[in-house]
Amino acid sequence: MNRDDASDLIAFLAVARERNFTRAAAKLGMTQSALSQIIRSLEERLGVRLLNRTTRSVTPTQAGERLFLSVGPKFTDMDADLAELSKLREKPAGTVRLTATEYAAAEILLPALRKLLPKYPDINVEVIVDYGLTNIVAQQVDAGIRPGELVARDMVAVRVSPDLRMAVVGSPSYFADRKRPKTPQDLTQHNCLNLRLPTHGGSLYVWEFEKNGRELNVRVDGQLIFNSAGLLLDGALKGFGLAYLTEGHVQRYILEGRLVRVLADWCPPFSGYHLYYPSRRQPSPAFSLLVEALRYREK
Repeated sequence: MNRDDASDLIAFLAVARERNFTRAAAKLGMTQSALSQIIRSLEERLGVRLLNRTTRSVTPTQAGERLFLSVGPKFTDMDADLAELSKLREKPAGTVRLTATEYAAAEILLPALRKLLPKYPDINVEVIVDYGLTNIVAQQVDAGIRPGELVARDMVAVRVSPDLRMAVVGSPSYFADRKRPKTPQDLTQHNCLNLRLPTHGGSLYVWEFEKNGRELNVRVDGQLIFNSAGLLLDGALKGFGLAYLTEGHVQRYILEGRLVRVLADWCPPFSGYHLYYPSRRQPSPAFSLLVEALRYREK
């Protein structure tokens, strides 16, 4: 593969990953018109269209998706191999890209980075907030943070939090003229704040409960739907309805009396958050330091 082919493939991967010429061009440090010309030249050379372009979106064609999934990981491996050279430096350096939920980024990742980054000024961390189960290999992300039960078996998983619990909460003003639910079935009589996830076709998140070995999933209804846990919390605090959030996300508001918790006996602990990454990944010194900074240790 000559240098031009490699450069063109890097340009294609950037567009396929960003799904946007403007953002990809910015990341590559070139103009949008120059990037468009590179992609056109690559398509002409290969004799196949790689990208579907509309005024609103850019998506890979079937051929483009195949190229993205086959070539992308190879470039990721090359980047990892080059990152190994940073071991020759006196100080660890480089950029680590992570995907995490909003709560995990704020409550788990940032506290660890607050201790790590001041000691290693040459380490940079990019955090991508995402509720989907990101394919970190295809998307060229170094690692993700998700509940342990969601991590694929072929990944290395490092626990980064204790076990978690969910919590159903509402504001005192919301409960002023409403009865508090005693069972999950009672939620059908309440205005619930829904979360729409990018996975499973963008379906609404199902509230999961368990008590005495009995599992119960409830599809709640309400006037508001968000795609952000932060907005769910804000909506609950403002009295719009009930929210289903991680216990740690709402604990201080419960203690302050700004939120009221219900159905606590239906929310048992479940597997805590784990950092996951491919088992074949060659970790850079920067990545290894981040893993150790995040690793959960029982007190």
